[in-house]
Amino acid sequence: MLNWEQCKLKDILKVNSGRDYKHFAKGDIPVYGTGGLIARVDDFLSNQPAVGLGRKGTIDNPFFLEPPFWTVDTLFYLTSEKDNHINFIFYLLLRIRWKKYDESTGVPSLSKKTIENINVFSTKFEEQIKIAKTLEKINDLINLHKRKLKIIDETIHELREQLFSTKYIAGKKVKSEKMKLNDFLEEVIEHSNKENQYPLLSSTNNGIETRSGRVSGSSNIGYKILRKNQLVLSPQNLWLGNININRDFEVGIVSPSYKVFDIKNIKIIYLENILKTERMKYNFDKISIQGASVVRRNLDMKEFLNLEVRVTQKNEQEKLVKTFVQLRNIKFSLRSKIKILEKLKILYLDKMFI
Repeated sequence: MLNWEQCKLKDILKVNSGRDYKHFAKGDIPVYGTGGLIARVDDFLSNQPAVGLGRKGTIDNPFFLEPPFWTVDTLFYLTSEKDNHINFIFYLLLRIRWKKYDESTGVPSLSKKTIENINVFSTKFEEQIKIAKTLEKINDLINLHKRKLKIIDETIHELREQLFSTKYIAGKKVKSEKMKLNDFLEEVIEHSNKENQYPLLSSTNNGIETRSGRVSGSSNIGYKILRKNQLVLSPQNLWLGNININRDFEVGIVSPSYKVFDIKNIKIIYLENILKTERMKYNFDKISIQGASVVRRNLDMKEFLNLEVRVTQKNEQEKLVKTFVQLRNIKFSLRSKIKILEKLKILYLDKMFI
């Protein structure tokens, strides 16, 4: 059983101040500010592992500092006192609600004295090591799955770009022909006729998600109905990549400003991946005219439907769709594992640091 004792942070760590670095020459030593790495110089401030904690600005984001390093004057670096483990201290600091100790009415700030006098619970050095090792194992698994997720994303991106730009996909020559989006898309206009008829959905640059409230006004009667396997896009934000196929919701309602289409004569997942290529995003940008603001632009719908895409034969589409589905399933599995591990980490932290 762990033997927890109440103490002040100054009993287990030392608060050190950062300094100016601009008089140094460029080098390999990382310089950190409250937002992370900002430069590299030829000298170090500390050669001990530490935890960076904002003195001013971002005060609620402790992060681990591998030695050697330098920190600027807006970032404290906290080192362990004798018989205390820095990894344990790092996880302990993650559980503190730092904004509660904000001493400013303007830019958030912390003082050395305030940090030192915060009451916490700690345990013996041997137990600190065990706790830190357990949390490190969870972190290692999370990072492993994130690296795998990155590889999957890169693979999907590469395959998508090949769909549009070449007659060779995954090293194999495939027969294809150029067709227009008008050959696959047919606009559908179906409005809701009662309040909250279906769940409210929002199309974003990263997919379709549920949302609360209303886009504008006090009623969602008259919103457009979006059914499963239909395409939806935002004419004002298409140039940013706001175009999606609804594959997750049976039916919902979306902003009246959106455009909704039925899909025909092409595999849905195949089309979905073509529309997410960098080349298509470039084309969307070209046919979008500057609107009332920098972000919002007006889409030329005629030009949109006349955009050409390279389409393979149906049997090749099926093969590619199978590959994309498998990759999507792997992504879903990895994200689920990451969420579970992050919840486990929080649970463990809550149980350990009473």
